[in-house]
Amino acid sequence: MADLQDDLRTAAAAAGEFDELAEPYPDEGLVTAEPYEPVSDPDDAPLTRARAILAAHPVADGYNGLPWALKRLSWYDLEDGESTVDTDVPRLRSGHVGALFWSLHLPEGLDGDRAVGATLEQLDQAKTIVRTCEEGLRPACTAGQVADARNCGRVAVLLGPAGAPALGDSLGILRQLHLLGLRVLTLTGVSWASDAGLTRFGEEVVREMNRLGVIADLSGASAQTLRRALSLSRAPVVCCRSAARSLRPHPANLPDDLLAELGAAKGLCLVPLTAEQAGPTVRDVADHLDHIRDVAGAQSVGLSGTYDSGTAHPQELADTSCYPRLVAELLRRGWAEADVAQLTWGNVQRVLRGADFTARAAQQRREPSTATISELDG
Repeated sequence: MADLQDDLRTAAAAAGEFDELAEPYPDEGLVTAEPYEPVSDPDDAPLTRARAILAAHPVADGYNGLPWALKRLSWYDLEDGESTVDTDVPRLRSGHVGALFWSLHLPEGLDGDRAVGATLEQLDQAKTIVRTCEEGLRPACTAGQVADARNCGRVAVLLGPAGAPALGDSLGILRQLHLLGLRVLTLTGVSWASDAGLTRFGEEVVREMNRLGVIADLSGASAQTLRRALSLSRAPVVCCRSAARSLRPHPANLPDDLLAELGAAKGLCLVPLTAEQAGPTVRDVADHLDHIRDVAGAQSVGLSGTYDSGTAHPQELADTSCYPRLVAELLRRGWAEADVAQLTWGNVQRVLRGADFTARAAQQRREPSTATISELDG
């Protein structure tokens, strides 16, 4: 079948992206440091240095659940500050956060048309939130647009990850979700990405994601699914909520052999700032970052705050204002500024650029796939 190639996949046209975003700007510019409310002794040299580094290389947070958390509130004010959630514009600025991936994950048990509909509702809500916070937030789809938002003093918002049930087993729905702004999809919770690995339809989903520029998230996926996605995907993949299993035996954390394979494939492990997966203190989180850097490489480790996702956070990392504390701990351990810059900003930008490059190349070689799950999986 002509649609079942292993070729690269293309990105969708920019005209359909998140609210008709402008052309990407160069990524070299720096931002001026935002006003910062001290979180500890102002004479703490590592903390002062952490703030200075983050002013130039802010945090690209790989997972934030704010849209779902706001569904329970009848009124909120993110620009002036909202104490009922972990994320608002003042705390994002205090924490030197430059970009956020907003999770569109759904409660367990939703599938089929219900999952598709609920995901569309979350996309609509996320866009509404950004429109009402235009002084602090800006929508983005590409690495250039993320850098542009940062250089304009805004926090870039990217949509995703969403759960694979949001596709309704349809590549056409995947394409429409991409046009609405979806940029990350988690390959779990469906028949075509299971403990047994990817089926033929699952492999075609990965190919179509490459063609569109949708990044594959493999957090919580089986080892078979992760390995097959690594070998199949021409674009970098991410694990948006995975720490080191050798330090904490959580099922979503990765063993060292998979961390090494992820690093060899230039993928990205985004360590969640949760007590359950990383441990109860900021030092525990730093231990995971140290370990993953050692096993997978400095180019393959990043951060996922997982704020407003219903999880408990380590001490000193209660909300989005606390990233300087974590960076200060890494500096005390001897992390070089270049490694910190990759951790906070550079690695996510690399993955975004890789997805865009892969998609543009694939667009010249492959038409949208018309394959169906019934044709491929029976």
